[in-house]
Amino acid sequence: MTDKPRPDLKPRTLAAQALGIVEPATMGLAPPVHVATTFIRDPDNQYRSGFSYGRPDNATVRQAEAVIAALEGAPEALLFASGMAAATGVVMALPAGAHVVAPRVMYWGLRRWLLHDAPRYGYRVDFVDMSDPAAISAATRPGETRLVWIETPANPLWTVTDIAAAAEIAHAAGARLAIDATAATPVFTRPIALGADIVMHSATKYLNGHSDVLAGALATARLDPDWDAIKGVRAHHGAILGPFEAWLLMRGLRTLEVRVKAQAESAALLAERLSRHPQVADVLYPGLARHPGHAVAARQMMGGFGGMLSIRVAGGAQAAIAAAARVEVWKRATSLGGVESLIEHRASVEGPDTPCPPDLLRLSVGLEDPEDLFADLDRALRAANL
Repeated sequence: MTDKPRPDLKPRTLAAQALGIVEPATMGLAPPVHVATTFIRDPDNQYRSGFSYGRPDNATVRQAEAVIAALEGAPEALLFASGMAAATGVVMALPAGAHVVAPRVMYWGLRRWLLHDAPRYGYRVDFVDMSDPAAISAATRPGETRLVWIETPANPLWTVTDIAAAAEIAHAAGARLAIDATAATPVFTRPIALGADIVMHSATKYLNGHSDVLAGALATARLDPDWDAIKGVRAHHGAILGPFEAWLLMRGLRTLEVRVKAQAESAALLAERLSRHPQVADVLYPGLARHPGHAVAARQMMGGFGGMLSIRVAGGAQAAIAAAARVEVWKRATSLGGVESLIEHRASVEGPDTPCPPDLLRLSVGLEDPEDLFADLDRALRAANL
């Protein structure tokens, strides 16, 4: 049994073999689910097994964390009960009164938490256009800003942030850079290599990939007191992922690269075809050459631009909602990154304070044949605009 990645193996191999983990008692290739919540002490009152109680730690969780750490090039990763638990854990590990810089365009659940809940804990948050390094620099306060949070590509407009530039700005101000890399996945972007301090994933999405697990992940560039503080938040708040969910997540991770590369290939094809569709006013996808963040995305995304895109429907909000109501192959559901393709009118979900245009449909491209996906959406768009 091993949980240390071999330096000569590619990430796809490490993920497919779950770092080569073999269950030592039976030599099984599929690891067991460790469900115990309490453990026997040694006669001298020590815990030499490394486990004492299930709330701060679990053996199955550790195995999945080791795979994610290897994929991110990180010394360690932590799994949480959800992406929100992971993201808020980063903020809540900051000292009281810390200043945070966050994107104007980002996952709406975290944006709402930063707007309404973070101030209750004494945190001060400014929201800026993260596609503009000058705006990031202007918002940071040396000695006060402790965290710069970015998301790239950013849900649901798929704006792009220059990770290396943001890291340089954050570090100059004495802050850490954390990045929500859910849409990019470690297949396409390795943020730690670009200067990020913390990488966050809603592991519910691409890392698991099968719409049957809620999970969040953090990977760190270094083991230091700030990382220890995040560990403490997870333990004290009981935010660890359950062992069965960790086992399912590790199974999903084994196929991560082949899934997301196929999804990105289909997304690129659909983006090109939809950009010429008479009922589509605009396509938001970093892989399109005319996308304002394409050059930066091409520099920091390796081998693809992800499986997420959004379209703005020419007939406005009502036409967008009507089109979503008429699809059959696409599924009207929230979330993203699963093997099935999803469509959603995001403004309806995010509410009146959303930066999302009312005519926007968010598309999560799955593993279906792209010809079927295009035909289904084409028919729905045309019917909605009659």
